Amino acid sequence: MTTTNYTFPCDTVKGLTLNQKREAVKALKASIAESVALRRESKAMLKLVRAEKAEARRVAAIAKAKAKLDKLMAPAPVGAKAIKANRKPSKAVITKVTA
Repeated sequence: MTTTNYTFPCDTVKGLTLNQKREAVKALKASIAESVALRRESKAMLKLVRAEKAEARRVAAIAKAKAKLDKLMAPAPVGAKAIKANRKPSKAVITKVTA
């Protein structure tokens, strides 16, 4: 759309003829309609951008949660201390009997 820059023939409306007033009103209506259309278009674009950002955040949150779940579900490697602690105790060896 092109921007309509309408310049009035004089500073006040009182000095205008009827046809000039009609042209001025017609130009103002066209200018207002154009401004409304541009604003509507910009609001629609802004809404689309916000929706895309929300979708990206949603996808990132899902990926993060999925990664956490995969980490929890994966078998964890067992350390040497855990293996040692899990062994059955051996029989006690008595070296000296005191009576």
